[in-house]
Amino acid sequence: MSKIEGQFPGTTMFELRGKQSVRATFKLSQKAIDAIGLVAIHMGIKQKSLFDHIIEDPDALGILAKTIRIQQFKKIPRKQKTFVLSRKTIESLGTISQAYGTPRDALVEYSIKKLESIISAEKARHKERKILQKEVIDHFYQGRLLYKKAIAILGKDDPFCRRIGKAIFDCQKREEDLSDFIEKSKALENF
Repeated sequence: MSKIEGQFPGTTMFELRGKQSVRATFKLSQKAIDAIGLVAIHMGIKQKSLFDHIIEDPDALGILAKTIRIQQFKKIPRKQKTFVLSRKTIESLGTISQAYGTPRDALVEYSIKKLESIISAEKARHKERKILQKEVIDHFYQGRLLYKKAIAILGKDDPFCRRIGKAIFDCQKREEDLSDFIEKSKALENF
């Protein structure tokens, strides 16, 4: 056992090597490229981690490889895109590609299709969030009206009014956060 392996129980040099990042270029459809970017950004997951999740399992990848129709795949307009993946994911992809005679690009394209159900669910949730956002804005508007009423009755320097003012300021920040989140999620609407 090497000195490094002894310092990290249960970790081998091979496992550490598998975590190394490498660049890989694939020819994918625009829809697949958009899907991987959308899920990564919307869910706050690094693309590398997303690829590791959808490609790393060799058994699932083998089952997927059996379902790919190469003639259909060749009809899909594709363009080159470079991604950062773990070495383990690239090796798994290469092994399955070779074992089943399936192009890596096809394996990646069809693996990304697994994300479509996640995107569809998030798209439905996005519609609900937009409805709730309108209610939140109405609620915050009512708070501002109450603040103005309190100032008219008690005066702006009253300790009670200052506390309401602070609460209104906090609510305004949350409203901006929610609006930013909804804006970033707009990409779901056109998917």
